[in-house]
Amino acid sequence: MTVSFEGGCLCGFIRYRVDGEPVGTNVCYCTQCARQTGAAMPAFAHFPVDRLTILAGSVTAYRASDFATREFCARCGSSLFWRRDGAPLFDVFLGTLDEPSRMPPPRDQLWTEHRVPWLPRLPGVVEYPRERGSA
Repeated sequence: MTVSFEGGCLCGFIRYRVDGEPVGTNVCYCTQCARQTGAAMPAFAHFPVDRLTILAGSVTAYRASDFATREFCARCGSSLFWRRDGAPLFDVFLGTLDEPSRMPPPRDQLWTEHRVPWLPRLPGVVEYPRERGSA
């Protein structure tokens, strides 16, 4: 039996399902994620792109960079997905899942050079000053 996870936006216009276990999870401290969500450390779960089904509503896309698209609900503004152009995975904003506690703890911390000073380091979670793989 395939595991699935459902979620949606704040107003309920958009509902989605992702099938299968996440490939991983992370938190991101980059300025774009912070501005998009209003949060100091948005969290994500990564899934293969073919595992997403939009059950209700339709997402709106915005390109804040030349390499990725951010998808959200145009009615309530909820941040839903982040997709790097041509990548086999996409990111789900963890807070939009109905049961985010079913996700594993974060494996990576990205853009730690932008972490606000009052947020403590996450013990045991790999830190990258910028993108994954940066030293």
